[in-house]
Amino acid sequence: MTVKSKIRMGMIGGGQGSFIGKVHRHAAALDSEIELVCGAFSSDAEKSISSGKALYLDEKRCYSDFTQMLKIESTLPDSERMQFVSIVTPNHLHFPAAKAALEAGFHVMSDKPATMTLEQAIELREIVKKSGKLYGLTHTYLGYPMVKHAKVLIESGELGNVRKVIVEYHQGWLATTEDENSKQASWRLDPKQAGISCCMGDIGVHAANLMEYITGLQIETLSADLGSVVKGRLLDDDGSVLMRLTNGVRASLSASQIAVGEENNLAIRVYGDKASLHWQQQEPNSLEIKRHNLSSTVARIGVGNFSERVTNATRIPAGHPEGYIEAFANLYRSFAVQIRDFEAAQQPSAEHYVPGIFEAVRGMAFIENVVASNLSDAKWHEFVTEHSPLPQ
Repeated sequence: MTVKSKIRMGMIGGGQGSFIGKVHRHAAALDSEIELVCGAFSSDAEKSISSGKALYLDEKRCYSDFTQMLKIESTLPDSERMQFVSIVTPNHLHFPAAKAALEAGFHVMSDKPATMTLEQAIELREIVKKSGKLYGLTHTYLGYPMVKHAKVLIESGELGNVRKVIVEYHQGWLATTEDENSKQASWRLDPKQAGISCCMGDIGVHAANLMEYITGLQIETLSADLGSVVKGRLLDDDGSVLMRLTNGVRASLSASQIAVGEENNLAIRVYGDKASLHWQQQEPNSLEIKRHNLSSTVARIGVGNFSERVTNATRIPAGHPEGYIEAFANLYRSFAVQIRDFEAAQQPSAEHYVPGIFEAVRGMAFIENVVASNLSDAKWHEFVTEHSPLPQ
């Protein structure tokens, strides 16, 4: 009888002072399917090793940089070495870390965006294909049960034909110059570390990803207006995008990090010719459904019959709130299932979806197309996915 063991994870980035590293570790550990066994937690060698020690890791597996980690982990017995690496660095290191890990023979789970440019994302797609390894991207909000239920409702025809989509992601944490002093703000506003966009690259891409996932429709053309509201910033902190999706469906996206008083207000409305739905990340356990000339109804987690896709993403009884960490954990749990299936040479379960290299390329294409549209005098900009649309 084969004894089941935890999936072994390494981490690149996420050391002392990191917000997102801690979130990833908590999420990965939530279902007792994954164990953190090693890491290169900082570009500062001393800080990297001390961060690993603070997490009670074996000192020999607290590495000074990810190149050393990948080299040494590759030499360990199969029963000991990490099976996948979680990449939680600033944006500019996502691509080199993922490339190195895949080429060293490890599966990869990366924070978004996958790369700094669309060109890199396309290159990464080829690296993933050549490596034969799994690649996951933590578009967190796709892990929420009610997001999955919204997708099921649209797929089943409950809304009829989709006519219009409105998606918004508003925050206020970068509303003033003084807000730039934190570690989290400084790298996001630095083109060398964040890329060509702050607001759209950081949160607008989440909104676009949520829209395409729930509706099953894709952006075909867009018209964007981005701006740096706070003087002196090199990257956008606010923006709006008009879009035309598959079948000519009209959509709009608004993203802002200077919306005073907003916390993490991601919301989507989808209007069909039979019904509409509304979901908001700050009230994630509820999905409002509206029908023509009828009272609204609200679906709640744990109450009523849901598809397996939804119930698999729900852990606790009705009335016990599930949130951000649990949504993150759903992605990690599904990735662990995918790794087990991979190692058993089995087809991955369709019920354990994890955003991957397709979403990685779409995400970078969204960022570059939005920035290109903002710089263009043309009213509508074709959504380009196979080469960089930015002016040369």
